[in-house]
Amino acid sequence: MPPAPRQILVTSALPYANGSIHLGHLVEYIQTDIWVRFQRLRGHQCIYVCADDAHGTPIMLRAQSEGITPEDLIARISEEHQADFAAFNVDFDNFHSTHSEENRQLAELIYTRLRDADFITTRTIRQAFDPEKQMFLPDRFIKGTCPRCKSPDQYGDNCEVCGSTYAPTDLIDPISVVSGATPIEKESEHYFFQLGKFKDMLLGWTQGEHMQPEIRHKLNEWFEAGLQDWDISRDAPYFGFEIPDAPGKYFYVWLDAPIGYMASFKQLCERTPSLDFDTFWQADSDTELYHFIGKDIAYFHTLFWPAMLYGAGFRMPSAVFCHGFLTVNGQKMSKSRGTFIMARTYLDHLEPEYLRYYFAAKLGSGIDDLDLNFDDFFNRVNSDLVGKVVNIASRCAGFINKKFNAQLSAQCTEPQLYADFVAKADTIADLYERREFGHAMREIMALADLANQFIDERKPWVHIKEAGRELEVQDTCSVGLNLFRVLIAYLKPVLPNLASDAEAFLNIEPLQWDSIAEPLRDHSIKKFKPLMTRVEKEKIDAMVDASSENLGTKQVTEGPLHDDPIATEIEFDDFAKVDLRVARIVKAEHVEGADKLLQLTLDIGGETRNVFAGIKSAYAPADLEGKFTVMVANLKPRKMRFGLSEGMVLAAGPGGKDLWILSPDAGAQPGMKIK
Repeated sequence: MPPAPRQILVTSALPYANGSIHLGHLVEYIQTDIWVRFQRLRGHQCIYVCADDAHGTPIMLRAQSEGITPEDLIARISEEHQADFAAFNVDFDNFHSTHSEENRQLAELIYTRLRDADFITTRTIRQAFDPEKQMFLPDRFIKGTCPRCKSPDQYGDNCEVCGSTYAPTDLIDPISVVSGATPIEKESEHYFFQLGKFKDMLLGWTQGEHMQPEIRHKLNEWFEAGLQDWDISRDAPYFGFEIPDAPGKYFYVWLDAPIGYMASFKQLCERTPSLDFDTFWQADSDTELYHFIGKDIAYFHTLFWPAMLYGAGFRMPSAVFCHGFLTVNGQKMSKSRGTFIMARTYLDHLEPEYLRYYFAAKLGSGIDDLDLNFDDFFNRVNSDLVGKVVNIASRCAGFINKKFNAQLSAQCTEPQLYADFVAKADTIADLYERREFGHAMREIMALADLANQFIDERKPWVHIKEAGRELEVQDTCSVGLNLFRVLIAYLKPVLPNLASDAEAFLNIEPLQWDSIAEPLRDHSIKKFKPLMTRVEKEKIDAMVDASSENLGTKQVTEGPLHDDPIATEIEFDDFAKVDLRVARIVKAEHVEGADKLLQLTLDIGGETRNVFAGIKSAYAPADLEGKFTVMVANLKPRKMRFGLSEGMVLAAGPGGKDLWILSPDAGAQPGMKIK
């Protein structure tokens, strides 16, 4: 019996509208999309909404630096975000923005309900103020040492090391990341949500099945430390919604951001007559609500958010599912190593479904970090998808198309084998439901191994040459394609493009979870076309190379900006460590496989250095040989896939053809130190 239809609303955390999507972000959206697609295949009503988180000082300052309005900035970023998500087959029912009328109305409604129920209080606080920029500093614009675990370089609202939240004034040795000045304290009246009044309710709610055990244990630590009032207001200037009864005061971005889930769904309801907002959000709703988030924002989603909803008379989440962070080759994503990879850079080189499958193969229901190891990625995708799954179809389709007029056998000659494959449906469904995607992929690949073993044992390529055994070959290949069809149904939440292409090849209607109960008999298929090609190591290398080469010219897109886009100031002693030397370019060569690099052999007086420089757009090798330049001679050598780079050539300009080698004055000699 299929399960009774469920009504499910699902969200992912809102991407911030101040930067591009990278592979770390995609862990969450791909995980959520797989779960949503699985629920839909099971016949449930599963609605997936999201939005850009579009408020806050970083967006305001970035817009100022670009000479545009915040509205223009967030519209441009939204278009980019949605294009990236669509390319990775993340299938939202609605993607909205927190800077919307729906969100304004809901934020004001929730706030006024909390205020009228005496859950909002005001008090004058001493707040960090930048004396150079003459502005109060939002939490994320102050950095210092965490007052709890003493970790340095932490933001002013929460510690990314120990997870603690605190007031910015609690930071040790704080600095303004806007100007670098030491903040002063200045008085301002602020509005607070009294979270402590919800302690008993939250204690009961968090001990249920609403989150993973690891998160529940972390919440217990916060309960023991005491639930503090939450500052929900910010002073002008601020890009956001003004608090209704407080001119010049704005809702802190973290108040209206989660309300954006509701606002996106409300917009969807307004254009979908069959959907009713209250059915999903009223306090006694029997629908389901799930949030997929990163473990770093668990505090907001498991304490503040449910308390806000409860206090305002709305339903609370059915569960909050947290995931870990993405590491690459066992280490934190790194721009210097070329492993801080943007979604668009990946798409320029590799197929999106490779990544969807790899993430699925590594994801479980816990909060452990997920590692993208490029060697493992190469081997796993090629072995599992190309070598096992697609291989079944390619081995069988040729015989059916060429020898049997594209017609499958009228009977399934291996009913028990087929039944064994179908019998795994409940096990795999349970794993999908519990977000144990990695375990599900292992179950599916074990079935793929059995299918290939069956074909190997029957040897259709041998028997097709033997008189009187032609129909046996048709039966074998028909069974193989039916087993392939079952595997595609199981993989469809992960690989929608492969599933669509396989459905077209098999000449069948779009698969649902229960479509596979019976095999295809006496059925015509279409001509087989390659369904997936192997990952090429060269393309992985090119992606890493592109991520590395872009560092020198890529505009900063996340975090606070200065009024001009100059990096954070350094001390003179830091600059004095840089050893600048005159170098003569002995040899310049093209680098095979690199779009932007030239390989330079540099004479610095008594020794030569090999340096890779991203200046190919402006210079041909012949233009450089014999000329002088300036290099950083004491830069630690960096291993690249093309070889070892033993320094850095200095160049200036906006990029492209407008890029100039910094030539020293006449009379300079190789090795001469620049002072």
